[in-house]
Amino acid sequence: MESMLAGAPWLLAHKSMLAVNQPQKVSLYGTDYVIWKDATGVINALPNACPHMGAMLSAGWCEESKDGTSTVVCPFHALNFDAAGCTVLPGSNRKTLPQMTPLELIIQGDFIWSYGGYEPKVPIPQVLNEIAETYDFVGYTADISVETDLLSMLLNMHDYNHQNGTHRDLFRITEVKFHQFIDHGHHSHAFFETPTAPYSLVEKLRKPDLFLLPTTIQAHLENHFPSLVIFHTEMPLGKVAQCHLFVPEAKNLIRTYILLFAQAKHPAFKLLGNTFLKFAKVVVEQDADILGKVYPDTPQKIKLNNEVGMDWVRRNFESFPDVVEPNFSK
Repeated sequence: MESMLAGAPWLLAHKSMLAVNQPQKVSLYGTDYVIWKDATGVINALPNACPHMGAMLSAGWCEESKDGTSTVVCPFHALNFDAAGCTVLPGSNRKTLPQMTPLELIIQGDFIWSYGGYEPKVPIPQVLNEIAETYDFVGYTADISVETDLLSMLLNMHDYNHQNGTHRDLFRITEVKFHQFIDHGHHSHAFFETPTAPYSLVEKLRKPDLFLLPTTIQAHLENHFPSLVIFHTEMPLGKVAQCHLFVPEAKNLIRTYILLFAQAKHPAFKLLGNTFLKFAKVVVEQDADILGKVYPDTPQKIKLNNEVGMDWVRRNFESFPDVVEPNFSK
């Protein structure tokens, strides 16, 4: 479990990602769970394998009670399981003892966190609660599973030199001008800007979304090891907080998705939410694509300038859950 940092908190979902009484599968630390939201807004999670013959409960359905609570129903033999993992066997009017151990969830507002059954070693970052209080929630996007290990995923996300390679398409980034890295243990900030090659007026008229791309992207990355990177940027029409989440589904399968929040300075900004979600989706797809084109065990013989974010990831990964003072990161 060391490679998946057991004891860290992981954000499994934002409540908007769960439709009422629609079971979904989530995975954490090599175990699949079924998660569902009842009509009262309560979130439940159980192991996804039915204890009868192993059918996936997430492929079943929910049955709602008069009080708004609901059970999840196995698609194989229609056994109902309540939030505690109890069922009523056919021909019996008695509820069984719990047949499964529910996944412990920590609900903070619209955020659904879990330690996956492990003893907490680091606290849940409160920054998302703060963002939710001052920003409007735009939506979520790019919820995908990438065939890579957690360390490789985090190194990619904190590799500030890859912007003009991995993200060259669409954004046409020509250069990375790195300014500052602030290291506070499991919390850090990186500041840089990326000039972009301009699109022609004809290209923009053919694809109006391109009018929203700035000539220089001013980036402030706020990092909370290991599960969260927030891309802060400000535009003439408003501010954006693009939150990248990571969940270790298994040793070599990492789920990532984006929650997008915004502060509008102009009414038109709210109409552009879907466009910003499209841009965010492209970023995740480009990162996932390049991770599938990397030999992860290759010895690194070359070191570029400004790999301080990657150094921060490696140091925290090796010392987790302890915080070790950096040698040259500041």
